[in-house]
Amino acid sequence: MTHEFRPRRAATRWRNLMAWLGAVACCTTLQVMAQGAYPSKPIRFIVPYPAGGGTDIVARLVAQKMTQSMGQPVVVENKPGASTLIGTEMLAKAPPDGYTLGLITDSHAINPSFFAKLPYDSVKDFSPVSQLVFVPLVMVAHPSLNVKSLPELIAAAKARPGKINYASIGNGTPHNLSMEWVKSLAGIDMAHVPYKGVAPALTDLVAGQVDLMFTGSSSALPYVKSGKLVALAVSSAKRLDSFPDTPSVAEAALPEFDFMTWYGTAVPTGTPKEITQRLSREIAQALAQPDVKERLATLGVVGAPSSPDEFAAFMRKETASLARLVRLTGVKAE
Repeated sequence: MTHEFRPRRAATRWRNLMAWLGAVACCTTLQVMAQGAYPSKPIRFIVPYPAGGGTDIVARLVAQKMTQSMGQPVVVENKPGASTLIGTEMLAKAPPDGYTLGLITDSHAINPSFFAKLPYDSVKDFSPVSQLVFVPLVMVAHPSLNVKSLPELIAAAKARPGKINYASIGNGTPHNLSMEWVKSLAGIDMAHVPYKGVAPALTDLVAGQVDLMFTGSSSALPYVKSGKLVALAVSSAKRLDSFPDTPSVAEAALPEFDFMTWYGTAVPTGTPKEITQRLSREIAQALAQPDVKERLATLGVVGAPSSPDEFAAFMRKETASLARLVRLTGVKAE
């Protein structure tokens, strides 16, 4: 009986093995089919900033073009707050299926040095997709401050230590960090007033509730043109085409200063490589459209699409550079 039983067991194991291999092949085929049909439903595009600011404008511009080319809606969802932590945590915890894309900025590279603990791992929980743009900042002041240049601001701040205040879009954000670097280089003291986004900060600045701030050139331009704000300096090393009469911070007073923010995109770690690369190509195609280039130029930002590997390398470099700036300025979480 023993000799008769063993062949039956072997045959059963063989049949089970073949069934398992067939199931694996079926699943693989289904996965390939699913990837081939991607996307088959709307894609969420999480923006960890309020509506109306430069991040939101650029994200919606790209999302519109991706919707047209991918055949499914790419829906922008604004999830602002906590120095981008709220929206970024949502991205980190989203299913890695290619249906959640997130906007990240240099705040993503700053936060690991700024916060003692994050609700996610800023490297391990994300797969970079593509950079979007470089964004020069413009230092703008309310006319009531009665300064028309950076040297005049520095003189006024030295005459009234701690009396001039500046707005930012939150503690530890690039807008905060860049102004703190100016303070450190110039040896001046100004009070910081954090807001939850560009729109509320600019509203109070235009109303004269705060004295000045760094903001994106696209946000500053209409207010400067209307005379509601005065442009003192731009953060980039060179002057901007949209602000030809406004010197750079380095040109005006502080030669060491050179600061530009950036926007990019990422997906949750585990997202299939093929999908990540597809999204990167779609973004590059969107940024290459003539009407998009024209719109970005009017916003004063520079399109900078990249491959996932290129963007990952850029982020590593930026994280190290911004960590040094956090240490230099002594900015800390509140």
